[in-house]
Amino acid sequence: MTAFGGVGLGLRRELLDPVLQHKPDIIDFFEVAPENWLPFGGKLGKKFRALTEQHAFICHGLSLSLGSPDPLDLDFLADVKTFLKTHQIKLYSEHLSYCSAGGHLYDLMPIPFTSAAARYVARRIRQVQEVLEQQLVIENVSYYAAPGQEMSELDFTLEVLQQADCGLLLDVNNVYVNSVNHGYDARAFIAAMPTRQLVYGHIAGHYHASDTLLIDTHGAAVIDPVWQLLQFAYQQHGEFPTLLERDFNLPELAVLAQELLQIKSLQQQASTAQIRVAG
Repeated sequence: MTAFGGVGLGLRRELLDPVLQHKPDIIDFFEVAPENWLPFGGKLGKKFRALTEQHAFICHGLSLSLGSPDPLDLDFLADVKTFLKTHQIKLYSEHLSYCSAGGHLYDLMPIPFTSAAARYVARRIRQVQEVLEQQLVIENVSYYAAPGQEMSELDFTLEVLQQADCGLLLDVNNVYVNSVNHGYDARAFIAAMPTRQLVYGHIAGHYHASDTLLIDTHGAAVIDPVWQLLQFAYQQHGEFPTLLERDFNLPELAVLAQELLQIKSLQQQASTAQIRVAG
């Protein structure tokens, strides 16, 4: 497990000044994409450094492209390693997907659910861990097509986790979105995840295109079925650090704090239930 815990918020640049002026007490840690902050120095860089010196931060990458046929970008990994050390960030997570093939695709594409692909991705995850000299945490992603599928998303995810011996970032909203779009049992997926490897979680909102199509947007409030899935995840795996993602349509920080309080409430309920069972 990592040294952070509690409730987190994805830090977007629009939130930098409001957080510097008054960070809600409910926020225990922040998450940033290194790609969004690596290029910046000057005034913006100083503001960011002021926050990382005072508060717990983790990193969630966007462009490592674990499933790509292209070689891993070792120069980029070196930059990430320096960034992590500079800001004393102990955790780096990435998506179980790819975003490049002879050039950047500017989207997170689904890796084919095959045994060969699982072995390939696990090997690349182990390589990343060797370069960074720390564990990589991988996130289950939302997807809308499954080209070349030979196994279920669940079996593919478990195979990668087992072979790579990496950490798991459980995105509860992605499980919900995929369960609706592809017709599987979201609770069974969550229950099957390995508790030993679960490092932290994500929760977010999405766009309801139709009763059979949800789009993972991070642009809306979290809905009740997703909150219920998070509660179920705590019941299955115990309380784990959980972060709220909101990428656009950003409300006031006070509004986001209300969703963070909902996470905290569910964590406290799970903790109380565990104490009762242990007693």
